[in-house]
Amino acid sequence: MVYCRLIAVALITFFTVTTHASDLQKEQRWESQIVDAILDGEAIHLDGKRSRFLAIETPSADESREKTAIIMHGTGVHPDWPTVIQPLRVGLTESDWHTLSIQMPILPNEAEHKDYAAIYDWVPDRLDTAIEYAREQGAKTVVLIGHSQGTTMTAYYLTHGGKPVDGFIAIGMGAGIAGGPMDNLNHLKKLKFPMLDLFGSQDLEGIVASADKRKDIAGGHNPNYSQIELEGADHFFEGEEELLLEQVNAWLQSAVGRD
Repeated sequence: MVYCRLIAVALITFFTVTTHASDLQKEQRWESQIVDAILDGEAIHLDGKRSRFLAIETPSADESREKTAIIMHGTGVHPDWPTVIQPLRVGLTESDWHTLSIQMPILPNEAEHKDYAAIYDWVPDRLDTAIEYAREQGAKTVVLIGHSQGTTMTAYYLTHGGKPVDGFIAIGMGAGIAGGPMDNLNHLKKLKFPMLDLFGSQDLEGIVASADKRKDIAGGHNPNYSQIELEGADHFFEGEEELLLEQVNAWLQSAVGRD
């Protein structure tokens, strides 16, 4: 009986620990699937304090690194995800943005959205490392672009001692989960630099439903906040990639563009 209890305690401890860390084996599986298929850009590794992680670096058309967009994917996927992430990391280079799409912390496939709160303490290391790398490579302007849960991770980072950046584009941001690291409405109360809140009219129900509240909270204190709803676009902007890129480029030029 004592032996069984010890096993039970050991199992509980094991699962508690593993659910408080990014699934590095899953990250490696993603990497092995996508790296050889990358047509634009180069797979590199960045050395964070917690782990080494994958990033895809794509040079700007003018080969300058002075303007860098760091891109964060959504729940459980990878930095070359074919919707939103890949179109932006490649398309922005034509407007002279150097892009760096990074692997964010992820959980096993069976994890629920709310379970990700347990690994948010992994987020700052990834973004600190990416921003430091961009600055070392000569970036004078750094903008963070997140999609879906990538927006929440980015907002959390920016409101918890993140390094200075020049702007934040949140694509498909919801209200989040109140009272914890995924509480977007609380994050929005603290963000004061240029921010674009971009979503589709056919986006996920919670994202569309919370749009007015996000705008009221952020716009009430941040004169550099703007919100755009793209008519007909869904959460993944499938079939609307050119419109997505056009809107992102327009905002970048008006809000943070530098010659």
